[in-house]
Amino acid sequence: MEIVRVENLTKVYGKGNTKVVALDNVSFSVNQGEFVAIVGASGSGKSTLLHLIGGVDRPTSGKVFVGGKNIYDLDDDKLAIFRRREVGLIYQFYNLIPILNVEENITLPLDLDGRKVDSEKLKNLIKLLGLENRKTHLPNELSGGQQQRVSIGRALVTHPSVVLADEPTGNLDSKSSEEIITLLKRSNEEYKQTIIMITHNMELARAADRVIVIEDGHIKGDN
Repeated sequence: MEIVRVENLTKVYGKGNTKVVALDNVSFSVNQGEFVAIVGASGSGKSTLLHLIGGVDRPTSGKVFVGGKNIYDLDDDKLAIFRRREVGLIYQFYNLIPILNVEENITLPLDLDGRKVDSEKLKNLIKLLGLENRKTHLPNELSGGQQQRVSIGRALVTHPSVVLADEPTGNLDSKSSEEIITLLKRSNEEYKQTIIMITHNMELARAADRVIVIEDGHIKGDN
């Protein structure tokens, strides 16, 4: 079943001599439970594409459907609620709250949304993340790989329609990078979680079910 559909998505920055076409008429869809990697060099448009799918930015033209709903029909307030409930975001630099411990950082999206934490599901998630012995640790007491595991937990805890991972291994060594990709793959297989990950590393992208190659704002390959 289709969960994400991108139709004729275009994003232009600036005007005249400063005009930059970051995305040019991009279209594709993602089925529920797919793990998709979007690969491209720096400046190819992959980060812009990810941000538009997640409702972080608005397109110049085109549509993004998540769960059958065009997210850009929503006003800013409803779009913010959509992001909080339906999109799990994983960034390169973790973005953890330094005064919150591991468990508190993971459950933060639920707390912000006024939703009750299911203690059994949280326990299972922390076990999946391999952080059972780190639940009360603060971010500065964790390694980079452990911090990224926490950010993955925060993205998964709301059971979102789609998880968007923006260069999730870009700040990690090769061993930690492999562990994070393995964890994303496990969350995809065990939770049937739809994941769209951008990376410049084709080797890491091969862990995905499908690889989309983007170049100069255009899709150059999809297999």
